[in-house]
Amino acid sequence: MLTSTDLNHEYSPSFLDSLNRGLPGVSLGDQTGNPLQKDLNYRGFTASPVQGTPQGIAVYQNGVRVNESWGDIVNWDFIPEKAIDKVSLFPSNPVFGLNAIGGALSIQMKNGFTWQGAELETLIGSYGRIQSAVQAGKQDGNLSAYALFESAYDRGWRDLGLSSSHINRMYADVGARNEQTELHISFTGADDILHNVTATPVDLLNKSWSSVWTSPQDTRLQLAFLQANLTHSFSDSLAFQGNVYYRGFWQGHNDGNGTNATVCADGINLCLNDTADPLANGVIKGVATPNPFGNAILGEIDRNWVSTNSFGGAAQLASTNKVFEHDNHFIVGASVDHGYTQFTGSSELGVMDPQTLFIQGMGIFINNPDEGQSASSLHARNTYTGLYVTDTFEVTNRLSVTAGGRFNLAQINLQDQTGENPELNSSSQFQRFNPMVGATYKITQNITAYADYAEANRAPTPLELGCSDAVHPCMIDTFLVADPPLKQVVSHTVEAGLRGSFGKDAKSGLLTWGLGVYRTLSDDDIIEVGSPTVGGPVSNFGFFENFGKTRRQGFEAKIDYRQERWNVYANYAFVDATYQSAGSLFSPNNPNAICQDGGTLAEEQDNCVTPTVRVTPGDHIGGIPEHRFKLGAEYAVTDRWKVGGDLYVVGSQYLIHDDTNQFAKVPAYATLNLHTSYQLTPDVELFGLINNALNQHYWVAGTFTSTGGFSSADGSNTIGTLTDPRTVVPGMPFAAYAGIKAKF
Repeated sequence: MLTSTDLNHEYSPSFLDSLNRGLPGVSLGDQTGNPLQKDLNYRGFTASPVQGTPQGIAVYQNGVRVNESWGDIVNWDFIPEKAIDKVSLFPSNPVFGLNAIGGALSIQMKNGFTWQGAELETLIGSYGRIQSAVQAGKQDGNLSAYALFESAYDRGWRDLGLSSSHINRMYADVGARNEQTELHISFTGADDILHNVTATPVDLLNKSWSSVWTSPQDTRLQLAFLQANLTHSFSDSLAFQGNVYYRGFWQGHNDGNGTNATVCADGINLCLNDTADPLANGVIKGVATPNPFGNAILGEIDRNWVSTNSFGGAAQLASTNKVFEHDNHFIVGASVDHGYTQFTGSSELGVMDPQTLFIQGMGIFINNPDEGQSASSLHARNTYTGLYVTDTFEVTNRLSVTAGGRFNLAQINLQDQTGENPELNSSSQFQRFNPMVGATYKITQNITAYADYAEANRAPTPLELGCSDAVHPCMIDTFLVADPPLKQVVSHTVEAGLRGSFGKDAKSGLLTWGLGVYRTLSDDDIIEVGSPTVGGPVSNFGFFENFGKTRRQGFEAKIDYRQERWNVYANYAFVDATYQSAGSLFSPNNPNAICQDGGTLAEEQDNCVTPTVRVTPGDHIGGIPEHRFKLGAEYAVTDRWKVGGDLYVVGSQYLIHDDTNQFAKVPAYATLNLHTSYQLTPDVELFGLINNALNQHYWVAGTFTSTGGFSSADGSNTIGTLTDPRTVVPGMPFAAYAGIKAKF
């Protein structure tokens, strides 16, 4: 568990960086090139803000699940960092509901009963970073109030400011309580603009570490999140907890890409993918579009808009009445979550700047449903219902046994709003009861052993259901065109370990430690694969499908030592993520993919038909490093001055979509972060941070891209051809920050 002290900006510049520093087994991924929009990885599962990423971690704020209704993504930029009171990470447990197959992150916010006073904090630093936060809390008898306002701007370190961020968010809570009851009403609001940089070809990074691929890539995100939480104690042994909420989420995304539009065989009109399919502009079908571009380089801007209104609530009863004179903790509860989403998407042809690869739209909109590209409008409605029960029984003063389970019912309805994609209309239902059982045994006063088994299920999201047809792939996630059935994912997790401590307190020296092993076997895992029919420079066409069995297993070790002036920690996590079934996966840009006639993509290039790889049991899943090691220390030089550092080592990983593990891995890397703070007065603190102090150049992750570059409509002009098919996300170079925090 992390407290608000662990989340201070004097240690890390953002909430996700704090989780990476403080939670063993956690690491950060990056698909967007934006420092405020990273992925949280734990035991080979992900909580990501990127639409189309298969999600496996549930995130809760004050007991309400904040994975967005549309694609189950987590918008980390919505979470008010300075208003967080504590954070807890739980391994797979069915009590946390749908899609928590890898675990759950619980975030508890501050209120006027838990935090009083006023505080102002300002931080400035590299790449134009400037952020400020002001918070205030007050308790007046049985009433309380708390409010936070945060604003941050970061120009980003990539060329042309294309990874910049501008965040504005707030959190407010009012509360009332008496001896038996406590009520809180809170509101979270945000209005953010995030610019992204997609994975960049290795060829470009070898010339300039800050180079970018196609643009624009930007997202506007807005949130209005209102919730009420109630607790009531009927007696010393019986308590009620409940919440209700409304969550409004709005997102607009612009995505600059290459295009498959070319001049038709007649040399006059534009066609899509081949010279026999005329490009239909806007809503006019069957009418060819003349080529107005000459020898200009073509691209397209793919846009989508998501508007979601969701609401629901949860309630539970907890009893601590003894059973047969033994201590016992019994919980029973239920939850209901409704989501209503309107999704629209379009694609506009444009001209690409040959120097910056920036695409300027030209008012020609692609409308070719047969090719998987057309304006889309979809209404999605989903209802998730859960009933759960757990019981922890103390058999002896050393042995405790826990058992329980949860029944999940997911109902998802999709309705095409254009009248042109009837394949999208569907009504799906997924249900399952997930059991769990576990035990803890106190071997000695300071050493405890534990073991448990749990099952969980992940229902396909509305986004995944709307993009699951290999024949009609999607520009993730702009074009939704068909809805073949997807199965739900079912995970089976077993884990065991030891934990303990030596010493009494930090004044005399306290050492805590833990060792654990785990294995999660998932049936019908949902994965995203490349399109077998739509290739060329548009390399992000794909679809979702179920894949037999996957397994994530590993080992975790941690140690923490606290003494009056010292705080030292070290932890190591090993993750072995593999396919456990044989199968074929489309991999259109993988040079080792096998074509229809038996050759490889590297040998046949544009003549390769349906390039696939044949996965065998034991092949590693790409994008998941096997090894993660963290080492950190902080020393109080004086009563006022502290200095410290953190070393992160991340092992090598296979490229995403290198599912047969034939290509060179993304190399391992290590980064060193430094921090210091000085208590100028009892109420004023100065602090500073340095990230990547040694200015290491490293790749966070990588995949494949087309090497063919971008061409003019008439084929006479080509730019951006590549010699290396790898496209990677580079790590942020040296960055320094300084700040001041004042309490009133």
